[in-house]
Amino acid sequence: MSLSLRERLFERADARYRDFSASLTPGAPPMIGVRLPQLRAMAREIARGEWREWFATAPVDYFEERMLQGLVIGYAKCPIDEKLRYTARFVPTIDNWAVCDCFCWRLRAAEREPMWRFILPYFDAEAEFEVRFAVVMALSNFVDEEHVDRLLELLGRVRHEGYYARMGVAWAVSVCYVKFPERTEAWLRADCPLDDRTFDKALQKIVESLRVSAADKQVIRAMKRRK
Repeated sequence: MSLSLRERLFERADARYRDFSASLTPGAPPMIGVRLPQLRAMAREIARGEWREWFATAPVDYFEERMLQGLVIGYAKCPIDEKLRYTARFVPTIDNWAVCDCFCWRLRAAEREPMWRFILPYFDAEAEFEVRFAVVMALSNFVDEEHVDRLLELLGRVRHEGYYARMGVAWAVSVCYVKFPERTEAWLRADCPLDDRTFDKALQKIVESLRVSAADKQVIRAMKRRK
């Protein structure tokens, strides 16, 4: 008799990895302890089969089961309108940064503009991880010439108090700086709408980047608001 998906997950469990991961992921469901490369392989396998039927009954009691759902959506080959319907159902279930960030896949060309339009309302969402979803999907796919100015405007508009929403914004600003340093520095200097904590965290992430020169890091450090 073939093993159920949950049984296969428990076969791959690593207790030490589970305990370590759980300590880094507050708010997550109970963990089994399966490493991400193994989850990605399982998700690809599901996506190659009858993934719609799997979704209809897939359990989400464990962290890894929820992670699989997000990964399968990204890997599934289907029209973007259908994929966005699954995304709309999945996003409200996200309750930790790890599922959120791994869910934000690298978009195919045909998915880009529909996804851009789809994420815009989430920048103003009330739920912390809905905001983070929009921010991480954007930093993963839309820090480009066409979108960067609008993206900075959207990031500056985020007012969510949640830690992971704020840290997502800071991360996204740092990615914008790495790819468009002059434009992003000008935005940071020109009456930047970020609150002080998020602003300074963005500067910190820029300074931590290996792709920023020592001279530029000195300039960025000098911009810190909270002395």
